[in-house]
Amino acid sequence: MQDRARATRRALLESAAHLFVERGYAGTSVNDISDHSGKTSGAIYFHYSSKEKLALAVAREQFATWPQLAASYAAPGIPPLEKLVVLSFGVARSLSEDVVARAGARLWAERRGIEAAVPTPFDAWALAATRLLAQARTRGELAADVKPSAAAVTLVCAFFGLCTLTDDLPGGRDWTEQLDQWWLLALKSLQANPDPTALLARARARIPVRP
Repeated sequence: MQDRARATRRALLESAAHLFVERGYAGTSVNDISDHSGKTSGAIYFHYSSKEKLALAVAREQFATWPQLAASYAAPGIPPLEKLVVLSFGVARSLSEDVVARAGARLWAERRGIEAAVPTPFDAWALAATRLLAQARTRGELAADVKPSAAAVTLVCAFFGLCTLTDDLPGGRDWTEQLDQWWLLALKSLQANPDPTALLARARARIPVRP
């Protein structure tokens, strides 16, 4: 019975995520989620009690993959700025390819229309970036005028904007190309001895290839 309940909750969560991505929170009803998932409205209310609770579950699920993504910046022996680039590609890939992550991002953008406190991913991202920039400072690899905490917040905001707006750019350019260009610009300001092309190439070589 527990396995069936978990499967039902997962089916509802993924159906809701698909619809939130396609239609937004306001444009998605409980009946829509019921039709998409093949589950009854009663099942939805039994497991989540309201559309708001289901939206929160989708947003929180976005954080479930964070430990796996963050593992790329915890590995020893990799220069911190390279770790930062590798981490950014992992997060960007998730936001591009994982429907739950995409839904979580859209729900956060629409948070003012949701009668619940939608969690934000920015605190965790900014903390990870701050640590890596501070490590780069200790190693003498960070430009002297860069303050890790302030720079981390700026990077995270710009990164999130890039990820969420890429689909709407003229020509539908690939997110990996956009992220490459963004890092080539950002690394010029971050590195003590700028060589963004070489650093980006080393970092890209560390990114696992998807089957």
